[in-house]
Amino acid sequence: MATAEGKGKTGGKGRKAPPPPPPLLRRLWPLVRLWGRRALVAVAGLFLFLIVVFRFVNPPTTPYMFSEGLRLGHVNQSWVPFDKIAPVMARSVVAAEDANFCRHWGFDIAAIRAAAEAGGTRGGSTISQQVVKNVFLWQGHSWPRKAMEALLTPIVELVWGKRRILEVYLNVAEFGPGTFGVRAGAARSFAVEPDAISGGQAALLAAVLPDPKQRNAAHPGAFLRRRAQEIADGARTIAADGRDDCFKD
Repeated sequence: MATAEGKGKTGGKGRKAPPPPPPLLRRLWPLVRLWGRRALVAVAGLFLFLIVVFRFVNPPTTPYMFSEGLRLGHVNQSWVPFDKIAPVMARSVVAAEDANFCRHWGFDIAAIRAAAEAGGTRGGSTISQQVVKNVFLWQGHSWPRKAMEALLTPIVELVWGKRRILEVYLNVAEFGPGTFGVRAGAARSFAVEPDAISGGQAALLAAVLPDPKQRNAAHPGAFLRRRAQEIADGARTIAADGRDDCFKD
């Protein structure tokens, strides 16, 4: 005859004791996955919403512009429509930063390959990639940011088109400390409006883009003058061979 003690060990009538509850993380994991998927969908939806909105509405600021405003106390930026910018300015920026701008869909594979072969000493980002980084993301070279840039760039190309991409770039690019956009850059360096920028001035402004905190278009050294001359030659070539057809009037 079984004793009461024996019955307690087997749970009575031969049943085994119930297993211990799973660890807390294991129990919460389905909920974590659910909310993680929802968060990804929400972030993707926010980016898509902003891309569509900024196709028609000018971005009021950018993450980098905002951070520079906090650091410096202010920034100088004023939006100017594309048709109020001297065409030579657009060609000069393309010649300096992305000569095949009208020929790619957001990524210049040849430029990326050349940058990789140079060991990272030169940039391979297109103007489209730079716009995505400046308007929607953050500065730096982290893999998460590069992955998001790669995902968003083709969408921006599709929704915005080349002319809008270049218009936004010319209005948010940094031309000097606290100086963003071609209107502020032209006023700071040459005291001219964007529609009055000359070919030489446009080349100098474009030449400062890779290092706007150290280069000064108003007081160029020998290196900056040589680089500006190369850009001016490139801008003329782009106009001659039709590589400005995606954004010219």
